[in-house]
Amino acid sequence: MQTINYILKDIQPFGLKDDVDQIKKVFKKYPYSHLPVVEEKLFYGAVSKREIELSPSDKVKLNELRHLIEPFYASENMNWFEVLQYFATHNTNLMPVLSSKKEYIGYYELNDFLNIFKCTPFLHEEGVILVISKNINDYSFSEISQIVESNNATLFGAFVSKIENDTAHITLKLSLHDINNTLHSFRRYNYEILNEFEKDKYLEELNERSNYLQKYLNI
Repeated sequence: MQTINYILKDIQPFGLKDDVDQIKKVFKKYPYSHLPVVEEKLFYGAVSKREIELSPSDKVKLNELRHLIEPFYASENMNWFEVLQYFATHNTNLMPVLSSKKEYIGYYELNDFLNIFKCTPFLHEEGVILVISKNINDYSFSEISQIVESNNATLFGAFVSKIENDTAHITLKLSLHDINNTLHSFRRYNYEILNEFEKDKYLEELNERSNYLQKYLNI
């Protein structure tokens, strides 16, 4: 995926001599959380709409607000998933793009990369979503792939969706198949299954044993 094809250039970056009033007008025109700041071809970073709106005076120059400029950016040759991660890390919907010479060349828009993600097999292909968990030091994606493939399924994608108390929650997208054998295999490798399925034979058997034991104790 050539992310360079998604570089936009229709917004002129701010300069350090621009005042808050000018910047506010541009933010009102565009639906972005941040906008780039460039002075004499030198990239300074991006300034946020929220910080500008909190400025006590509309006459203050951006040069006096340098401490509000955030120095994040993506490179033009960066993988699309890395760029998407940068959007999330910096909580922005606009990502400045720099060339290999660290010169500002344009920006990426979050919606373009969300659309790329929507077209991936992880979301586009029909399949099964499985959420598993294991200690962060004990799981591996190679092991997860091996478990999935040993059950004649295809792994469309996987990512760590949460880390809590040294436990990683891993969300998987699998091809349609008999999920019961896959669930059994993950449990055998000490993975916990976090989401429920209508037909989970393992849980059904546990319930049956529990009901049987309860009846026995009531005799």
